[in-house]
Amino acid sequence: MKKIVLITGTSTGFGKLMTQTLAQAGHTVAAGMRGTTGKNAAVAQELAALPNVNVVELDITSDDSVQQAVADTLARHGHLDVLINNAAMTGYGLLEAYSLNQMRAMLDVNLFGVLRTYQAVLPAMRAAKHGLVINLTSGASGFAVPFMGPYLISKFAVETATETLQDELRAYNIENVTIQPGVYPTEMNNGSKTGINADRADIVAEYGDAATQHFNTIGAGLYGKMIEFDMNPQVIADGVLALLNMPDGTRPLRYPLDAIAQGTDKEFIESRAAIKAKWALNYGFGQPEETAVEAATV
Repeated sequence: MKKIVLITGTSTGFGKLMTQTLAQAGHTVAAGMRGTTGKNAAVAQELAALPNVNVVELDITSDDSVQQAVADTLARHGHLDVLINNAAMTGYGLLEAYSLNQMRAMLDVNLFGVLRTYQAVLPAMRAAKHGLVINLTSGASGFAVPFMGPYLISKFAVETATETLQDELRAYNIENVTIQPGVYPTEMNNGSKTGINADRADIVAEYGDAATQHFNTIGAGLYGKMIEFDMNPQVIADGVLALLNMPDGTRPLRYPLDAIAQGTDKEFIESRAAIKAKWALNYGFGQPEETAVEAATV
């Protein structure tokens, strides 16, 4: 069955590919982005020219913008089947070298942006007793990586919110899924899109050359792996389409799409779910069959 889908962050990268892929498959897409009449006017016109696509002005850092975009989508289509939280900002640097204001900026986009869209769409989805929310997180959003602390803090928080809502919304038949993409050559990772990076130069200087060399080594390694495994962003768009096509009630909580991980991401997800199921039983709540295995075979 074809669905009404709202996607955030569709001007570039995964979001643009998702819009094109889902629309081509016959789904109706509300493509959300900032600056539809300004800096993103050209891509807005490009996507709006596609069958099954209407472009929606959407700034995920603005309560009013999010509420208006959802209201416009509901008014146009009468209902909303799927929300895809794709919009995000990356960022690198020493955790100590992030000012609190810079941390807040990261969380406002990557975490509060997701919570804003949830709060906007859930009343209609709960009334319909039907819905699907897909949140893009990170292949490393369950553990820490040096120089990516604030970014991964925000993504792990989205994992937590998704898992919480999966249980809280079960009675309303609203499914929640996180996609763990790994490293792909999108504007977010190739340097063409400015990230929310560490901004305390004095702290960076105190750590000295050793920290800079460590950071450069990690970055070079990630870039090398991305090339070695030929990481194609279309994989993520195709994964989203696969999730939409799954029968209701069968979608996994977590859906890893990272060739570089070579299966360790699925292993981590499955082991974490199994441990959680035991923990929940020890505390006297939860159903083991609901949490024991979360990873999909992809």
